[in-house]
Amino acid sequence: QVRLVESGGGLVQAGGSLRLSCAASGRTSTRNVMGWFRQTPDKEREFVAGITWNGGNTAYAESVEGRFGISRDNAKSTVYLQMNGLQPEDTDVYSCAAGGQFYSLQPLRAPGEYDYWGQGTQVTVSS
Repeated sequence: QVRLVESGGGLVQAGGSLRLSCAASGRTSTRNVMGWFRQTPDKEREFVAGITWNGGNTAYAESVEGRFGISRDNAKSTVYLQMNGLQPEDTDVYSCAAGGQFYSLQPLRAPGEYDYWGQGTQVTVSS
């Protein structure tokens, strides 16, 4: 079992930055692929970024490429999402997820490929 707890959300003006954190606990958390997704009640869950277990390979949604950066610190069992150049359309609840085969070298984009989810943290960008 893996437990995920997100933090770092908040209100920011357009053009600003936030860094989200996802603290993972559980025996296998450092061996999983990790990802960030976002969702509002009227939209489907959207892939934002993914990272392999060792941080060696990352993937991003086209809408955030060049503005967001995903990283992980396995010593702290934490995954980060650095968000720069935020825009109002980035307003959403951001959730982290863990899954995939242990030691997989491919990030995962589909929500169904993840096994564990956090509760989410709200990010609001004002114009």
